[in-house]
Amino acid sequence: MQLNREMRALRSISLGVFLKEGKGELLIGQITLGGIIFGAMRGAHIGYWIDQRYSARGYTTRAVKLLTNFGFDALRLHRIEINLRPENEASKKVALKAGYVLEGARSNYLHIAGDWRNHITFVKENSNIK
Repeated sequence: MQLNREMRALRSISLGVFLKEGKGELLIGQITLGGIIFGAMRGAHIGYWIDQRYSARGYTTRAVKLLTNFGFDALRLHRIEINLRPENEASKKVALKAGYVLEGARSNYLHIAGDWRNHITFVKENSNIK
């Protein structure tokens, strides 16, 4: 219910990443365009996860590129961030392959597993927004 409310209000869009398997589809991951802000900022952030059995196959990078394009083209966002843990090499590769640029570090950024964790920020800006 909460996800539906957030989506209708255009504050957050969460989508499943599915893989065709036989006659059906298998959920292998999720991607979210969250923290959507319009007005002067016109920005958001992307978060994602993928089942380890399907990592390093390009599915996450493709999902990030598609959702970034949607954010830029349909929502006319100016800036999208990806914040991730510095030790997460796989997510770094996804961000870079999707055209994001390392912007910097954020100390004690998110509370995860009982402690405040450092993150690094990758950013992509929409060159079509003036």
